[in-house]
Amino acid sequence: MKRTGKKVTQRPAAKKGKPKTAKPVQETKVGIPPEAKKRKPAPRKPSSKERVSPPSASDAFPIVGMGASAGGLEAFTSFFNNMPAESHMAFVLVVHLDPGHASMMPELLKRHTKMDVIEAQDGMTVVPDRVYVIPPNRDMSIFGRVLQISEPAEMRGMRMPIDSFFRSLAEDQGEKAISIILSGTGSDGTLGMRAIHGAGGMCMVQDPETARYDGMPRSAIITGLADYVVPVEKMPEQIQAYVRQYYPKKPGKILYLGDTSLTAIQKILAILRTKTGHDFSHYKKTTILRRIERRMSIHQVADAAAYSQYIQEHPEEIQVLFKELLIRVTSFFRDPEAFETLEKKMLPDLIGKMTETDTIRVWVPGCGTGEEAYSIAILLRECMQEAKSDFRVQIFGTDIDEDSIAQARTGLYPANISLDVSAQRLKRYFVREETGFRIRSEIREWMVFAVQNVISDAPFTKLDLVSCRNLMIYLDLELQSKIIPMFHYSLRPGGVLLLGSSETVGTFGELFSTLDRKWKIFRRTEATSPYHGGVFTGYGVGAAGAARVADTALQAKRVTFPEIARSALLEHFTPPSVIVGERGDILYVHGQTGKFLEPSQGQPSMNVLDMAREGL
Repeated sequence: MKRTGKKVTQRPAAKKGKPKTAKPVQETKVGIPPEAKKRKPAPRKPSSKERVSPPSASDAFPIVGMGASAGGLEAFTSFFNNMPAESHMAFVLVVHLDPGHASMMPELLKRHTKMDVIEAQDGMTVVPDRVYVIPPNRDMSIFGRVLQISEPAEMRGMRMPIDSFFRSLAEDQGEKAISIILSGTGSDGTLGMRAIHGAGGMCMVQDPETARYDGMPRSAIITGLADYVVPVEKMPEQIQAYVRQYYPKKPGKILYLGDTSLTAIQKILAILRTKTGHDFSHYKKTTILRRIERRMSIHQVADAAAYSQYIQEHPEEIQVLFKELLIRVTSFFRDPEAFETLEKKMLPDLIGKMTETDTIRVWVPGCGTGEEAYSIAILLRECMQEAKSDFRVQIFGTDIDEDSIAQARTGLYPANISLDVSAQRLKRYFVREETGFRIRSEIREWMVFAVQNVISDAPFTKLDLVSCRNLMIYLDLELQSKIIPMFHYSLRPGGVLLLGSSETVGTFGELFSTLDRKWKIFRRTEATSPYHGGVFTGYGVGAAGAARVADTALQAKRVTFPEIARSALLEHFTPPSVIVGERGDILYVHGQTGKFLEPSQGQPSMNVLDMAREGL
C-alpha cells in the first residue's frame, strides 16, 4: 500500500496513547532524571580506531533515521526482518528508552539482521550497512556523518530526541536523509520530518492501523508531508526501490529524465500553471528538476515524459507536486541569533521612533504556516513591554499555499515547538491544548494571514519591517531583481528588510544600507526605487485568473441601449471597484469607493496603493 502526501485522518483507530492489544512489548517511555539538568559536554574526539578519512561525494550513501517510542521494538524487528544486510544504507535508531537502565535494544535487534547493530558512541563515524542505536538518557546529532552524543540539555518541557536528531540529519545530509516514524505516543519526530522533507529527503511513516501506538504516526501524517504511509514490513522494499532510482550512481550525475526531458518539464510546469494558477518558470531550474525527480522516484516513474502523463491521470499528484515545489522549512525563531539581533538592535530603534498614533506594520511574504510571523509578533510584544509602550500592530503573513495559511490562522502548533520556544514564552504567549500549543489571542489579534503571490500580486505598503527569509534563494536572478525594488517601494523611509542568511540585495546596494552583514538585515535608503507599484507582467497566475487590463485609456464609443441596461445593472448589483493599470494607476472608478480610497497627502496621486486608506 502506498500513499503519497495524503493525510490519514478519517480511519477509525485505536485511541492515541493506548495499546491496540492487551500486552505491549516491554518498553518504557522517556523520563526526565535529575542529571538531565546538566550542560552538554564538549564532544570527545573519536579514537584512532573510529577515525576515518573525511567523507567525500563519491562515497555518499543514504542515512536512514528511524524514530519510535512505545511499541518501537516490535516495529524495528519487523523492519529488519525484511531489510537485506547489504543495502548500502546506514540506519540510526532514536527510541524513547528507560533513562535509568542499560539498553538491551542492540542485543535484541541482532537476532533479526546480519548487519552489525551497535550502541552509538560520541565521535563515531556512520558507515553503510550498520545499525546505530541511541544510548539511554542521551541526545544525539550528526555532523559530517559523525555522531555527536551528549547528555540532555536543561529541560524546557518534554524531551524530543527524534526531532532533534532528524533536524541535524536534514542539515547534514540534505537529500541523502531518510526519515521513518514508527509506533509511539505523542508527536516526537513531526518537526524533524518537516526539516528532512524541506531538505529534499524522503519521509516514510508507519500505517497507523498497524502501529501498536498510533500517536506519532498520525501526528506525522497530518502534516501532509509523508511520502509513504505503509506497514512496516513493506518499508524495506519501498526504500530500496526509491534509493535505486533517486540517488545517482556517480557523483554529480542527475537522474536520467529521457530524451524529451526539456519538453516534458515544460509541459509539467504548464500543467501546474493551468491547474494551480501559479507559474514556476522563474524558480531555479536545479530545484525544479530535483523536486520533480523526487516525485518520479516515489512513484517509480521512468522518465519526465511518463511523469507528465502520470500527473494528468492522477490530478491529486498535481497538488502534491505544487506543495513540493514550495519547500516549507520553517520554525519558531529559526536562526535564534538573527532574531536576537532583531530584538536587541532593530526593534527598539523602530519603537523609539513611534508616536502614540502610529501603527507598526510588518509583512512576512512566504510565511508558510506562520511560525516566523508569530515569532516577530512575540518580539514586538516584548520590546514594547520593555519600552513601556503600547502601539497598534499589524502583521501581514502571506503565502500562495491556502492550506498553510489556514493552519497559520488557527495558531495551533504541536507540542514539539518546545524545542524552539522557551518555557517562559510558552507560558506567556501560548495556551496548552490537548493537541499542542495555541497562540494567545493578544498576539493573534495583530495577525492578518492571507493567500497572496509575492510575484504576481500587488505588495503591501507603508511598512516598517519586511521579513522575507529563505524565499528568494529558490527564485532566479531575473525575479530577484524585481522583488528587491518592490520591497524598497513597500517600506517606509528607514524601514528594515530581513532576508535569509544566504540571500542578498544583489545589485541594489543603493536601495538598502547594511545593518547586519551576517544575518542580512538592511535599512531602506532614500534612493529612488525603480519599482512604481503594480505587479510584474509575465510572472502571473496563468489560467486561474490571469486576465489583465491594458494600461491605456478606454476609447469613447457611441452608447447603445444594451450598454445603458448593462450599466444600470452593474451600478445596482456590483460592489464599488476600480480598474487599474500594470503599475496600479487608476483607469476607471465604479461605485462609491470612499470607504476604501482617499486622496493622498501632498502632490496628488491616482495610484491605488497611495490612495488606499490606512489599515487595508
